[in-house]
Amino acid sequence: MFLINLGHMNYNYKIFALLVLFGFGMNTIQAQEDEEDYSKYDDFELEDDTPVKRYASPKISGMSPQKFIGVSFDAQMPYKYEFSNVTFPQSLDNGFDVDEENPAINETGRANFTGGFRLNTNIPIISKSSFVWQSGINFMDTRYNIRENLNSPRSPTFLPDGTEARSLGRILNEDGLRNINWTNTFFFPLNETEFLVFQTQMDLSGNYGLDEFQSLSTIRYSAAAIYGRRVNDYFRWGVGVSRTYRVGNLNYVPVIMFDWTSDNKKWGTEILFPARAYLRYNINQNSLLLAGFDLEGQSYRIDDYSVNGNSYEIRRGEVRPKLEFQTKISGYIWASVQAGLRYDWSYDADELDGDADFFRGFFGDQDFGMVNSFENPFFFNVGLNFVSP
Repeated sequence: MFLINLGHMNYNYKIFALLVLFGFGMNTIQAQEDEEDYSKYDDFELEDDTPVKRYASPKISGMSPQKFIGVSFDAQMPYKYEFSNVTFPQSLDNGFDVDEENPAINETGRANFTGGFRLNTNIPIISKSSFVWQSGINFMDTRYNIRENLNSPRSPTFLPDGTEARSLGRILNEDGLRNINWTNTFFFPLNETEFLVFQTQMDLSGNYGLDEFQSLSTIRYSAAAIYGRRVNDYFRWGVGVSRTYRVGNLNYVPVIMFDWTSDNKKWGTEILFPARAYLRYNINQNSLLLAGFDLEGQSYRIDDYSVNGNSYEIRRGEVRPKLEFQTKISGYIWASVQAGLRYDWSYDADELDGDADFFRGFFGDQDFGMVNSFENPFFFNVGLNFVSP
């Protein structure tokens, strides 16, 4: 390396000196390139220009945040109820000899409180552009505060062997009802627009205590399969079929998905009929309103009446038209407040032969073991949720 003092040169000599230095530098670089061993690049490959396959996203712009973990408390206002006689036994395909139009009422009373704690989880297990698997354990505890009339029940409840059993009102008041389920949802994008969704659910429902579960042979299985198209970032639709207990009985129903958001992201729909259907209004990025309904239900085993190896089950189904307000509290923590009407779809009962269920659907003529009715009170639900980013 050498240094040249340019301060004492005239302008032409300075230019000449700079050109000499530039040429020397270029020659040095060229010499270095000539000496470079290019064999070290032999292991490198040219960039793969194969087109990247794109998949439909499981999300739609503007939808309410997905709830990964949620805790809530649900409460119904007081209402009157009527329970018929408890009849035995199940007589093959003909069910029971109960007059469903004018059942013999054995209990009348008032439920001053119905509700309890709920836990919902929906955790991503695998989240890839080509496959998403989410799984969750859910728990719903329903407690009753029953006040029966002085003349109710009108007659004791006897089991087939002559043993006297608790009335249904007393069972609900002392035990309540519990549901635990395990739900798995699988999202399979076929390409950039088409996708498939599969959902499976296992429910254990009854008047069991948390320290003494009922037999796992009473688990009820539900499933759904949907084919859908993601039209754009603001709209997707789907159709499918579901095996469900949401109206209490085992049933097979069509499924319709319709998720849409307006161009200004203020309005939208979140519909997975018949399980739920909402009209959505986004107040801002941190708050929204939902108006619509939920369909809740399951088949609850009553242990006191499940004798001779059979399972006596309350077919509980509720339609809940409601308004729901969701707002961000901090970070990924959102609060929700719901208010609406709890409409009694079904609270009738069947005795199942063994633990095996049967299909009645909407039009089956099998008689019920009990025919019960409720008034339809208002309900409230408040909760906190850990949501998706």
